[in-house]
Amino acid sequence: MKNFVEELKWRGMVHDIMPGTEGQLSKGMTTAYIGFDPTSDSLHIGSLVPIIILVHLHKCGHKPIALVGGATGMIGDPSGKSDERNLLDEAALKKNVAGIKKLLSRFLDFESTADNAPVLVNNYDWMKEFSFIGFVRDVGKRITVNYMMAKDSVKKRISGEAGNGMSFTEFTYQLIQGYDFYHLHKEYNCMLQLGGSDQWGNITTGTELIRRMNDEGEKEAFAMTCPLITKADGSKFGKSEGGNVWLTADKTSVYKFYQFWVNTADADAERYIKIFTFLPKEEIDTLIEEHRQAPHLRLLQKKLAEEVTVFVHSREDFENAVKASGILFGNSSSADLKQLDEATFLDVFEGVPQAGVSLGAIEAGVNIVDALVAESGFLPSNGEARRALKENSIAVNREKVTEDYTVTTSDLINNRFILLQRGKKNYFVIKVK
Repeated sequence: MKNFVEELKWRGMVHDIMPGTEGQLSKGMTTAYIGFDPTSDSLHIGSLVPIIILVHLHKCGHKPIALVGGATGMIGDPSGKSDERNLLDEAALKKNVAGIKKLLSRFLDFESTADNAPVLVNNYDWMKEFSFIGFVRDVGKRITVNYMMAKDSVKKRISGEAGNGMSFTEFTYQLIQGYDFYHLHKEYNCMLQLGGSDQWGNITTGTELIRRMNDEGEKEAFAMTCPLITKADGSKFGKSEGGNVWLTADKTSVYKFYQFWVNTADADAERYIKIFTFLPKEEIDTLIEEHRQAPHLRLLQKKLAEEVTVFVHSREDFENAVKASGILFGNSSSADLKQLDEATFLDVFEGVPQAGVSLGAIEAGVNIVDALVAESGFLPSNGEARRALKENSIAVNREKVTEDYTVTTSDLINNRFILLQRGKKNYFVIKVK
């Protein structure tokens, strides 16, 4: 079996590890779990790290459990938060849990019959049976308030370092997460909980609860966390100008997803290629060296964007994203443009000025000078338009045109758009209405 901890260590993905964890993993197939918080019906790229860790775990011959927090999602994890989170209603939570289960199924085969087949669970399935009195008697009795107050996530909130205190609801979160570990330990012989470094307090509460809820006190459980991913400039990872970068195309298009990775700064690319891909060490070392020799070629960023886009979406989606990027930055043709679907076209030319033109006008045919001036306002005057045309600097859908050109319905992209261009960088979109 491949050594799971060594694999994560050289990739820079180990932050804290409880003594004995490596020894447990070396004994043979070990079951381990990571929890996913259903605050949305999708996950953003911050959740890629735990997903990738579970895939590594599986590749190393161990058994991964992905837990969707249908119960804990009702409360809200205080770790790393400065304020109480708005609670979701049951319908929203149910929708979110279903969305995350569907998404996780793209990365882990929960239908497999292998010995180390991945398992998908929802903690609501066992927490719904608990009464409040039953929980505080059977679980709350085992962990002291002193122990819970010592956790950083609690101390910062109680002391006022972050936010305005903490409700009893959020205070109980670590107990419920701890019980999850106990339940999985008992039902699945789950020996290890994995997560981000901000989860260390919650995870170790689980290992302590497993020890205390077994009368003999000899039951073992282990913990390991990975560092929280940051950018070299200190800004938060996983955000673009439009907000979160999501793992589903309905929230972040494949083109924008690909662009996020290909635009990674050099200072981050060397770390990210290790964390977000499954490429072997020798190949990564070679890529890093080649990148250092010729950083302007952006070899690391291109490989990173390829590997992550294929992993999260598909090879075909990746190739379409590359093609779309080439349309804006390369020598693409009118035929290439017309292959873009509407969403990708709008993504590629986001921020480009637009004007509406009636379908009737296009059907009748619009002289190129009128298209540039009267219909769109792209150029300020007919004289300016004619000068630009004489200079051979005007293109319709990336094809150079002359003054006698007529814009017709044959120029429409997706039956809706026509791309005008002056020179290399000045674009204008005619939107047919």
